[in-house]
Amino acid sequence: MNTKELVCLAARLAEDKKAENIQVIDLCGLSSLCEFVLIATATSKPHLDAVEEEISKKLKEQGFYKLNRDGRESNLWRVSDYGAFLVHIMTAQARDFYALDKIFSFGKVVDFTKPVKKTATKAAAKKRTAAKKTAKKVTKKTVKKPAAKKKTVAKTTRPKAAKKTVRKK
Repeated sequence: MNTKELVCLAARLAEDKKAENIQVIDLCGLSSLCEFVLIATATSKPHLDAVEEEISKKLKEQGFYKLNRDGRESNLWRVSDYGAFLVHIMTAQARDFYALDKIFSFGKVVDFTKPVKKTATKAAAKKRTAAKKTAKKVTKKTVKKPAAKKKTVAKTTRPKAAKKTVRKK
């Protein structure tokens, strides 16, 4: 399962738990922070808890765990970091105040209700294999042949001079 499929799954899980105004924003190549951001609105603290728990539980079943989380005790905003994407669950007041939608407006909004096309993943796989091939070509050119071994001349040893012994009288 690729990142886009995972974030769309998380968005559908939030939708199943009645989260409102759900947005998935594609930041691929535009941000060093992450590839996708999921923003959802919850109506209360128990609703925040339920949406966060549902997403966490279902993604764990798929084998994907949170790397970090923030806002555990907050009544307004929870953030879960899954590495390639962030999940922001917040109340309407917090969403209006922090305006993450505007902050990430440079990204492309993704329709999470539609299934993710497999052709997009095939295109990405082709790009990766092409990049690997070019990387191999570059490394082949830069690799130097080992230098020929130098011939070593055996050292000849000279006999040690005999010690002169002096006798005492």
